[in-house]
This record gives sequence, C-alpha cells and structure tokens, in this order.
Amino acid sequence: MESNKQTAWEKVEIARNPKRKTALDYINNIFDEFIELHGDRNFKDDKAIVCGLARIKEQVYTVIGEQKGRTTKENIERNFGMPNPESYRKAIRFMKQAEKFKRPIITFIDTKGAYPGVEAEERGQGEAIAKSMFEMSKLKVPIIAIVIGEGSSGGALAIGVANKVYMLENAIYSILSPEGYSSILWKDSTRYKEAAEKMKLTAKELYKLNIIDKIIKEPLEINDESFMQLTQKMREDIKNEIIKMQKFTKQEIVQDRYKKFREIKEFNIINWGG
Repeated sequence: MESNKQTAWEKVEIARNPKRKTALDYINNIFDEFIELHGDRNFKDDKAIVCGLARIKEQVYTVIGEQKGRTTKENIERNFGMPNPESYRKAIRFMKQAEKFKRPIITFIDTKGAYPGVEAEERGQGEAIAKSMFEMSKLKVPIIAIVIGEGSSGGALAIGVANKVYMLENAIYSILSPEGYSSILWKDSTRYKEAAEKMKLTAKELYKLNIIDKIIKEPLEINDESFMQLTQKMREDIKNEIIKMQKFTKQEIVQDRYKKFREIKEFNIINWGG
C-alpha cells in the first residue's frame, strides 16, 4: 500500500516493526565515524540510549539515540528501547559537553516511552526527563531531532527539544500509545485503531500542526541500496541545516528553539469522548 494511503494504525504497525532500522543503523550510515561514549557518572551506563561523537567530513557532532534491539537478548540488554533515568542523565552529560566544545547535537528518537518500573521511579525518572528537556531548551548549540520509529510520551520528548524536528514518513510521534489512549479516555483498549486516528500522530498530521519541520520520505522497500540512498539524503539535510544554524549567534540559536515551540498551532477544544 502507498504510504500516503495508509491509515494511522498502519503507520503505528510500521513504526513498531521489529525489523525497522534502529538508531545505530542510521548513525553508522549517516556519519563517517562514530565513537560511543558511556555512563552518567552517577549510577550506570543504561544502554537504551547511545551517545557519542560522530563526524561528517571535518564537522564533529554529538549524537544521541534511543536504541532498540533486534533479538530478544539485545532487547533485554537495551531494555526494549525504554530508557531509565540514567540514560537521560547520560544524554544531559554529553549535551552539556557538546555545548562546551561548540558541537551541534543530533538526536534519534525511537521509544515506546521511558521505562515505568518502580526502580526507575525511585531513581527519579520524572525529574530526569524534565531536566533533559530543560537543559536542551537553553543549549547554545544547534540541535536537530529525528523521529525514526516510535516517538511516544515524555521518553521521546526528553531528547526532542530541538531547533529542527525531522520525522521519517512512517514514524509516529505522540503523547502515549493508541492502546493507552483508548484505555484511559474510553475505558476500552479495543478502540486503539480509532484512537490512532484521533491522536494525529503521523508525520503528515504533525507537519500540518507545525510540530515537525520536515518529513523524510521513505522508500517503499528497505534494502541495502535504498537504505544507503535514504541515509545519504539525511546526511545532506543534516549537514546543510547545521551550516545554516551555525551562522546564528548563541542567543539566536536559543531564541530560534524557543520560538519554534511557542509557535506550534493551537488546537480547538474537541470532545474526545464518546
């Protein structure tokens, strides 16, 4: 089925496909070199988020990505792409380092949400997410966030406060899952397909609302050749956008980010029940 004729729920299924490319797939194909860095210098190195230094020609970037696994073993190691607070504190650490050394920041968003376990809450999950968003909002270096798969809840937004937000054509970006939405709002988890339509979580809908800045078209079939073409296009988009933003002063970069989120279109009040 053509991408523009797919329903919102079909987009959700594509975004969740276990064979979908992960953050490290994009990082390793977009950049000439990537060196992963580890740890939050407080508790541990949580592997649901990868951080490191990457390079396109002479330009060095700080790269942060929410990372899912392919196999059961990898998913357990990566906590199924659901970050603990240590992941966000690790991201904050390297974002601040990027600001110190004047490196642009690129983030890759792909998570069903921050890990909701008791231990994560005890270690300050909510505070870690809020602090990550707060710190991102005032960083004096350019930031591009790219939604590559699932972008759900505060776990996604924690690394999404950027000057530019790009989104792959078949990715989703929302406050929570359609199943959670229908369970909370209608007390009926079977209405998840209807919820997906109501939530306006597709790239096309979010672009209309000024929540994202660019839709990255995906090939109908992902293979080695088409993925290379996709990542080369993303590489050029990143490089060109960063060159533009590097002409701004530090204050202009921060103001540009603030203005972006202030100018997101307002919604009319809608009766979501029924």
